[in-house]
Amino acid sequence: MGIRLGCIADDFTGATDLANNLVRAGMRVVQLIDVPPGGAEEPVDADAVVIALKSRTVPAADAVEASLRALAWLRSAGAEQIYFKYCSTFDSTPAGNIGPVTEALMDALGTDFTIATPAFPDNGRTVFKGHLFVGDVLLSESGMRHHPLTPMTDPNLVSVLGAQTTRAVGLIDHTVVGRGAEAVRARIDDLREQGAGLAIADAVSNDDLVRLGAAVQGMPLVTAGSGLAIGLPANWGVTPSHAAAQLPPPGGHRAVISGSVSTATNRQVLEFLRAGRPAFSVDPLRIAAGEDVSGQALALAESHLADGPVLFYSTEAPEAVRTVQSKLGAVEAGELVERTLARVAQGLVERGVRQLVVAGGETSGAVVRALGITGLRIGPQIDPGVPWCAAPLPGGDTLHITLKSGNFGGPAFFTDSFALLDREVS
Repeated sequence: MGIRLGCIADDFTGATDLANNLVRAGMRVVQLIDVPPGGAEEPVDADAVVIALKSRTVPAADAVEASLRALAWLRSAGAEQIYFKYCSTFDSTPAGNIGPVTEALMDALGTDFTIATPAFPDNGRTVFKGHLFVGDVLLSESGMRHHPLTPMTDPNLVSVLGAQTTRAVGLIDHTVVGRGAEAVRARIDDLREQGAGLAIADAVSNDDLVRLGAAVQGMPLVTAGSGLAIGLPANWGVTPSHAAAQLPPPGGHRAVISGSVSTATNRQVLEFLRAGRPAFSVDPLRIAAGEDVSGQALALAESHLADGPVLFYSTEAPEAVRTVQSKLGAVEAGELVERTLARVAQGLVERGVRQLVVAGGETSGAVVRALGITGLRIGPQIDPGVPWCAAPLPGGDTLHITLKSGNFGGPAFFTDSFALLDREVS
């Protein structure tokens, strides 16, 4: 029996964000890191599989190629519907990659229409009249306008997506969504007749996402942030169940690795530091100067791991990030930090860390690859969009790990996450 839902996520934290919502809705979910070689030779013991790619900021042609490989694997596993997941802030550039990947998947699946909605009201992401809001402000007024790789300065998603696609983009507005699944399907028929191939769908509440989920039942491809996931499992008769989020009990030392430069993660780092907990700042200028920064970080770890979580971070305010980028270049600065934090993660696991919080999509990708993680079992939610996961390690140990999108989580996330693991899993 094949899987029901096959998901392609454009970064690693986004993949766990999506998997988290599917688990909350009752699906048993496995997350794979990159596309496995070959096809799915044996049945997968899960209702849904999420393949995590690192394709958000690579050249569009590379993102398309990786996404099509993921699609081929998911179809070999029997997926009945494909879900292309991107960030709830619609992170992209005028060249893509959301539009090019969507169109490539549509062509491969032979479908002439799909929807797009990054809405995730539980995390303050809503779409109204085609415009994306982050909390109470438009996307263009949020911290995303300062993103070092994908600054988002236009909140009108119809125009943002339209600039990336050859197909016309329409709108399914909130008045239609509010009338239910039949009204949404009728609007889709109208848009098809008008020549549109895609539509931004409004959603300002979870009820809207449930209505949209029912409306796209049987659609070969849907594209969204993680929010739409709460409305899809019911299409297969799946209902919420605590059993879907069960993980083995945790053990070992605790640590946090943060490479995100988001506003939310900056607050989380400051909260950790204010509490007087041990921390090490990873400075890209020192790395570029040839210092053994990872060795210095691990020396600190050896002194403090036994006493509780230790933080290793490169999070800075936007002004500081721009200063570093002006000296090293944006890409080089990011890669220096990612490689160093990945080496730190390897050293931490070698020193007995078995509970690890990682903040930032690019950082998460670097860490899981450095640790040789190929798959994750999804567990309980820490904050909306962020679950604990379990990954097997060589020798039989289990690493409990959470991959947090930079924009997610409250100020005390770094400490609250370990408390929840004790409460929900132990």
